[in-house]
Amino acid sequence: MRLRANPSSLALLCALLAACGGQPVPAAAGAGAPPQQRPDAGVPAMARAIVQVQYPAGTHTLTLRGSAPPLSWNASLTGTRGADDVWTFDLGELPFPLELKPLLDDTAWAPGPNAVVRPGETLRLTPHFQPGPGQVVLQWPAFHSQVLGNERPVWAYLPPGYAENPHARYPVLYLQDGQNLFDAAQAFGGTEWRVDEALNAGAEALPPEEALRELLVVGVGNTAARLDEYTVDRDDSVGAGGRGALYLQFLVSELKPQVDASFRTRPGREDTAVGGSSLGGLISLHAGLRHPSTFGRVLAMSPSTWWNDRSVLAGVAALAGQPLRPVRLYLDSGDSGPSNDDAANTAALAEAFRAVGCEDGVDFRYVLAAGATHTESAWSARLPAALRFLFPLP
Repeated sequence: MRLRANPSSLALLCALLAACGGQPVPAAAGAGAPPQQRPDAGVPAMARAIVQVQYPAGTHTLTLRGSAPPLSWNASLTGTRGADDVWTFDLGELPFPLELKPLLDDTAWAPGPNAVVRPGETLRLTPHFQPGPGQVVLQWPAFHSQVLGNERPVWAYLPPGYAENPHARYPVLYLQDGQNLFDAAQAFGGTEWRVDEALNAGAEALPPEEALRELLVVGVGNTAARLDEYTVDRDDSVGAGGRGALYLQFLVSELKPQVDASFRTRPGREDTAVGGSSLGGLISLHAGLRHPSTFGRVLAMSPSTWWNDRSVLAGVAALAGQPLRPVRLYLDSGDSGPSNDDAANTAALAEAFRAVGCEDGVDFRYVLAAGATHTESAWSARLPAALRFLFPLP
């Protein structure tokens, strides 16, 4: 894990950037920049916009550049330093949204895509400026569950700015089969999901279509009881299953409180996602269906919809008329390999979600990946696009 930067290291960073001429160029700056969003017709309504940037700058200065007056990509606006490391930029009355980015000492740009402030909005940013990847840590080598009576390893991916800016808080994604996420040496078949590589690349990307929200990912290791723990009912054709309700209780009442106490998370349902693949995708669906006040976002890749004669469909049907449902739900499968990746059953599952009011492109996305098989490499390839839908950029 990287140590938090001190003022002297920040000064060195800024000097290096200035000396090397490596100043980043915002995505909207320069040739080929997208046009600014302006009203289609009529006189725009003016409304005051304020940007607050919270960052431990110490003796350094925070500035702001942007795409339209009172900002510019070529000259900076200096903020007013306040309490608790908050710098305030009063942009006055704006007629339309504008893109912007903070800088440290007017030389080091915050990485990633531009932020957008809208008329009438007070936008709060908690950026970082030091380059470098996020960190994967084995947070709990043997997390004990009293509910399940066993232990498992739990990993955490901390995003690139985690150590640098102590004011930043992050959404959390709980992923099953944690052994398969970060390290090929531990992954099933020697192929990992490359979760950290995907999120590191997305955090640095400038184009919005390539960028990803900075997330904290919790990799929940599986155990020898995986078949039972990842299923809420017994499948007699398999001769196993049925401890999934207890496993979900473990996630909600034992693991999540420890994660929220140990890291700077955003603990609400809208910022908490659960996901997995195969049986891990199936139990993640049940987490969203049975614990919607905890898990507001669900990622289900190639879920084992076939389990117990597609019993999960009854759980989806019960969503009708319920006040709480997933904020966003991503569902997919391939269509190749010995099982065709259970494509027909998962297509039926997608129709079940639509039948209870989930809307494609709004709160629901279903992807049928042509030629893809039931493998870690296929899920890894689909992960970045899935995360863009699950956690869209602000």
